[in-house]
Amino acid sequence: MQNNFYFIGYFSNIYKDPSRRSEVTSQIIYGEKFKILAKNKNWIKIKTLFDNYTGFIKNSKYLEKFSPNYKVSSLKAKIFKKPGIGTKSWLPFASKLSVFEQNNNYVKIEKNKWIRKTDIKKLNHIENNFIKIFKKFLNVKYVWGGKTFHGIDCSALLQIFFYYNRSFYPRDTKDQIKYTKKNLKKRKFKKGDIIFWKGHVAMCLNSKQLIHAYGPEKKVIIMPIVETINRIQRTAKLKVKRISKIEY
Repeated sequence: MQNNFYFIGYFSNIYKDPSRRSEVTSQIIYGEKFKILAKNKNWIKIKTLFDNYTGFIKNSKYLEKFSPNYKVSSLKAKIFKKPGIGTKSWLPFASKLSVFEQNNNYVKIEKNKWIRKTDIKKLNHIENNFIKIFKKFLNVKYVWGGKTFHGIDCSALLQIFFYYNRSFYPRDTKDQIKYTKKNLKKRKFKKGDIIFWKGHVAMCLNSKQLIHAYGPEKKVIIMPIVETINRIQRTAKLKVKRISKIEY
């Protein structure tokens, strides 16, 4: 029996346990592939196929057959009932789409669901400019377990770059540290460096600034590297655990 499905809700929280009171550990977004491990009337236990993340989602919309050929390249893409007639719904960055009809300005992804062409790229498009992707989320609020315009956490901000480019990278910081084997010797920071602490990660934009989804500031923010390292050591009693580099 086929057990690979595609989520076609806009996005959904993934809970640790089958309850809305449970911890939100991650999210699943439109077009993301998953396996069903168990289900009942209200909940589905899933494993996402990109990063093997397990948890529970509310019994929602999904398809067995889905052929993505585009993806959302904007922070969020507005859904239209028909070209020019908008809704209050949005799809998050990196959502995978199955486009089957288009005109000069819009593409159709489902019945009564259109998106502007300016919000999408071909599925095989690679964005090498990681700074461009990270900066899309600038000032998006910090939300534990989030990975969309509605809220994002530190490890998801790093992972979403790899997900967009269809290259594996773990979801949680503890696994990202293990996966990122290279530990650079202490030196001047450079563009593309990844700085890991226990439970936190930030990415260097240049030799002086980093970007991260930072809980104490409640948003994605650009901060001075040295000042941030000192602040985290002073307030959270954490030292830098590893320094690596974005590679894919």
